[in-house]
Amino acid sequence: MSVADARRDVAPGPTTLLVIAKEPLPGLVKTRLTPPFTPAEAAQLAEAALSDTLRTALSLPARRRVLVLDGRPGPWLPPGIEVVAQCTGRLDERLAAAFGGCAGPALLIGMDTPQITAADLAPAFSPDAWDGCDAWFGPADDGGFWALGLAAPAPDLVRGVPMSTPETGAVQRRRLVDAGLTVRDLPPLRDVDTAADAAHVAAAAPHGLFASTLARLTGAACR
Repeated sequence: MSVADARRDVAPGPTTLLVIAKEPLPGLVKTRLTPPFTPAEAAQLAEAALSDTLRTALSLPARRRVLVLDGRPGPWLPPGIEVVAQCTGRLDERLAAAFGGCAGPALLIGMDTPQITAADLAPAFSPDAWDGCDAWFGPADDGGFWALGLAAPAPDLVRGVPMSTPETGAVQRRRLVDAGLTVRDLPPLRDVDTAADAAHVAAAAPHGLFASTLARLTGAACR
């Protein structure tokens, strides 16, 4: 069954799925993978990670699937994904703007966890996902977060949270709790930032495009 067929078999729920990402261009994405990878190779891994993420997005019963993109779409973009441009500013401002463009429940993920599966996100897209729940939170192993869902998107819940620090996830979750929201947690996942992260994530999802791209690149380096 193709991804398009699978998508037609999934009844949409009330939740918009947001994927925030950069266009996978050499020198602009996954710079912490360089070295050992070249900028062009890091961009190939970023494209594979984004492709795997969007494939999972298409399998979820989302009301809308929106790529919030810094850059331009490429041949890696499958049908069924809307594209909106990221605003300028710090990452917290860009995340806040992404939520601000939604009406109704929304859940945001990035392109750094290509190992995500529909099962990882299933609790947040189940028929009772928002019963007695105001927010979903997916912690990342590095102290950040890989998923954030809000029943009533409120940009101020994200704006001002310090990003890319070991405390980012804790600060963001505390912001939700301090606002009086009932928060449910998704399983922790590891972001792809370094070569060690890439190897770990590929091993967790050995059948994805990210894993095969990593195997091709590391195999080429060994020859």
